[in-house]
Amino acid sequence: MVMENKTSLPLYEKIWVKHTFSRVMDSFTLLLLFLLLAYRVSSYNNHNFSCFVAFLCESWFTITWITTMSTKWTPAHTKTFLDRLLLRVSDSELPALDMFVTTADPVLEPPIITVNTVLSLLALDYPANKLACYVSDDGCSTLTFYALVEAAKFAEIWVPFCKKYNVQCRAPFRYFCDEAMANNNDLPQFKHDWLKMKEEYEQLSSKIENAAQKSIPCQLMGEFAVFSQTQARNHPTIIRVIRENKGISDVMPHIIYISREKRPKQPHHHKAGAMNVLTRVSGLMTNAPFMLNLDCDMYVNNSKIVLHALCILLDSKGEKEVAFAQCPQRFYDAVKDDAYGNQLVALPMYIGSGFAGLQGIIYAGTNCFHRRKVMYGLSPPNEIQNAKKGQGFTNGTFLSEKETMQKFGTSKGFVESATHILEGITSDLHKSLDLEAASKVASCDYEYNTAWGKQVGWLYGSTSEDVLTGLKFHTKGWRSELCSPDPIAFMGCSPQDNLGQMAQHKRWSTGLLDIFLSKHCPIFGTLFGKLQFRECLSYIWITNWALRSIPEICYALLPAYCIITNSSFLPNKVSIIQITYYKNCCLSSKHLICM
Repeated sequence: MVMENKTSLPLYEKIWVKHTFSRVMDSFTLLLLFLLLAYRVSSYNNHNFSCFVAFLCESWFTITWITTMSTKWTPAHTKTFLDRLLLRVSDSELPALDMFVTTADPVLEPPIITVNTVLSLLALDYPANKLACYVSDDGCSTLTFYALVEAAKFAEIWVPFCKKYNVQCRAPFRYFCDEAMANNNDLPQFKHDWLKMKEEYEQLSSKIENAAQKSIPCQLMGEFAVFSQTQARNHPTIIRVIRENKGISDVMPHIIYISREKRPKQPHHHKAGAMNVLTRVSGLMTNAPFMLNLDCDMYVNNSKIVLHALCILLDSKGEKEVAFAQCPQRFYDAVKDDAYGNQLVALPMYIGSGFAGLQGIIYAGTNCFHRRKVMYGLSPPNEIQNAKKGQGFTNGTFLSEKETMQKFGTSKGFVESATHILEGITSDLHKSLDLEAASKVASCDYEYNTAWGKQVGWLYGSTSEDVLTGLKFHTKGWRSELCSPDPIAFMGCSPQDNLGQMAQHKRWSTGLLDIFLSKHCPIFGTLFGKLQFRECLSYIWITNWALRSIPEICYALLPAYCIITNSSFLPNKVSIIQITYYKNCCLSSKHLICM
């Protein structure tokens, strides 16, 4: 009876946090903004142009503050129960997981960083025969492929070492830089093995570093021969199985390298296009019901993170409602002052947890566990179990075989795998690693006249494809959950200079504004979809991030404008004091210059 009760308990719990003081202060700020607007309206006849501009700016600030308050009002986080999961599901019954790592430039994203991300994924505390690691190289770099081949050899000894001694941080470059980690185990055998592993990793790093200094990293023979006539933006599909899992007794997952076909006159859709290729190739090869995507600079910091995420995705309620589980971004390279705010401390703490208390956290583009059938266009609730073989199920409608091929493409193998996922068939997922069929679905013209990028997979039309794709799921009625176990799941590196930060913010701001001004605008999602009202306000808050600069700059320039035109946008008594102060400052500066 006790065992039955434990197996019927929920696998995770959502905990709402009450920030009473924060709510009071936020409400007081909103009251002040309303009083200011009331003053503007009541004294409208006495106002000039500067007052009108101030009124417009203050109205924008009020609307922005309302959306901010709505987002922050009910923060929440989740607590997962691994013991309940392990009681309910045995190791042999755990679902398979396809892991995607994306990289695009071997200069901006050094292969040694990508290698560490891959090594940390290979060493997860999860059955190796249930894992497959796919690395997407949009730069078609021989160096990246060479680094992965060498890393696979090192992984043969690294993975058993991590699992034998229960190593927490499984990215070698972080593990070996902390000498304290070598002293947390007093066993003589551990110290011997630790020194050996460190020496092996240093040799791996030296090989990759030496290869990076050469124009051609290695001899273009054998498995490297395919790179002899390739260019970064003009090459055929390259797919190579670097390491194949042999079965239950094998300690290493699949490792598969993918560089999708690129042609100068063909649209590639940036990261969204790469993610859709990964989805199709993995659907043909391993077809796991769940997918994890990581940027190449994010490594696993919690080796049990897959189990934590499955507590959410396999829960009886979560299985019907949750589309994806998003882990927060944290960074290991924190600087003392962080003048540029690259650590994103406040955003996930306040806004992120606020999203989690609504319809769900936004999709951040990395550190995210996806449900494959949702990525294929399935809408909640899940009623696919009784679907007939040979038919697809999407948006509550059964599709014929012809319609399914028009939706997913002309590859019969992929259509069959997609149909199995939509029907809930998860047995016999490890297929033969057919490189010829995989190359076909990774070609430039495969997506023509299909639903890829529109209804299926990662959506096209914005450089912030992550937020757009998550918005699509929420508009359909799915929820998402914030997965934040202790220790933190993933760690990464952030821009260390102003130029890198500006480039990143430019991409975010333009991409988010594209979403707000497009047919995917969150307002339409509430009016014509299933996007909840407060979730809509939160999406409005984040997609209007770039527009906020306009009223902020205008408001900041108003004092200078008022001095030049001898006008005021503040109440009379205050404005006289203000203008007198600015005039005195100007006269003093002029006097000093003359002296």
